Amino acid sequence: MGVEIVTFGCRLNAYESEVMKREAEAAGLGTLEGGAIVVNTCAVTAEAVRQARQTIRKARRENPDARIIVTGCAAQTEAETFGAMGEVDLVIGNDDKLKAQSYRALPEFGINDFEKVRVNDIFEVRETASHMVDAIEGRARAFVQVQNGCDHRCTFCIIPYGRGHSRSVPAGSVVEQVRRLVGNGYREVVLTGVDLTSWGADLPGSPKLGRLVATILAQVPDLDRLRLSSIDSIEADDALLEAIATQPRLMPHLHLSLQAGDDMILKRMKRRHLRDDSIRFCEEIRRLRPDIVFGADLIAGFPTETDAMFENTLNLVADCGITHLHVFPFSARKGTPAARMPQVDKTIRKARAARLREAGDRAYAAHLQARSGATARVLVEKPGIGRTEDFTLAAAEGAPGDIVSVAITGHDGEKLLTRPALAGAA
Repeated sequence: MGVEIVTFGCRLNAYESEVMKREAEAAGLGTLEGGAIVVNTCAVTAEAVRQARQTIRKARRENPDARIIVTGCAAQTEAETFGAMGEVDLVIGNDDKLKAQSYRALPEFGINDFEKVRVNDIFEVRETASHMVDAIEGRARAFVQVQNGCDHRCTFCIIPYGRGHSRSVPAGSVVEQVRRLVGNGYREVVLTGVDLTSWGADLPGSPKLGRLVATILAQVPDLDRLRLSSIDSIEADDALLEAIATQPRLMPHLHLSLQAGDDMILKRMKRRHLRDDSIRFCEEIRRLRPDIVFGADLIAGFPTETDAMFENTLNLVADCGITHLHVFPFSARKGTPAARMPQVDKTIRKARAARLREAGDRAYAAHLQARSGATARVLVEKPGIGRTEDFTLAAAEGAPGDIVSVAITGHDGEKLLTRPALAGAA
């Protein structure tokens, strides 16, 4: 069976899972009778933790002889929960999951002082090492970790307790990793991190994310497409804005960590921006890059949210011109300040989330309609489907990883319909 990695959550987890697989195999887990299953968990919501537990139970039923190891953010924040599961053989922390020696803690490797739960204080970790990978399994685009952890304490968020303090990968190591992936055939790279726009604050000279983006584009000229994962707009620096305006290889899609559109809720979330800040940012970026498309995270039913407060968030979809919407009903995470605030009824949370999703669906449909008759370059993700420069789903023929030029003929409500604009890959 070898080593199987099951990944939940963000793009950073997907990148780290590639490192985990390599390190677990180096530790010898692939030689175990029955193989090993490593579950890389997410802690963003209670539902993510529930799904991880469900997956672990299913994995044990289907693989009674396998060794099951649990790690990731939920393992870091709820180590006892997973340690108490009879299906689990070992729980290791979020930093240790990237080290081969951590996987040698299983009894089969002769460790006499075996402890099922091996989770250390993540806030003791002060650096993020560069872990070189050659490929991201099953992915047409590659992810590169440039940052980990978060120094902010949004009242709803458990992630700093799973990831620790913000720490950056030096620019030279990032460039080396991007160059390596491009050399292995990847046409698009996505920069990932827990708090991406805080990159560089802990490095000598405190460089900003914009400098890193410019450095990558200058030093890896063969990279076709560079994309950013979720950013905090209030931290966007001038060099980043310049890159967005002037660098066509930096893709015209930004996913924003907005969370809410009401000033009082934003303050209770302990966010560092207000409603007008979000609107001004989107207007400015659209002026600099008219073809930009925005995505955003929004939370429905945050504690104390009234109908009027929710309407402000709902209206933000149109006011900012958000096309790709990620909606989350508020999920109280034990140990966070928001979990102790007066809660909104669960049925109201779900109803508000549904209204936000409906608004997002309408905005996305309008975006699809507006693209009809245009041309685009699509990165093929799997046979028959891929993503345009602005991250819109599109039909496209070609091998996974190819970039093909298409003419947009219409849409089916989910994706753009196309025909080849030029023969073969771009």
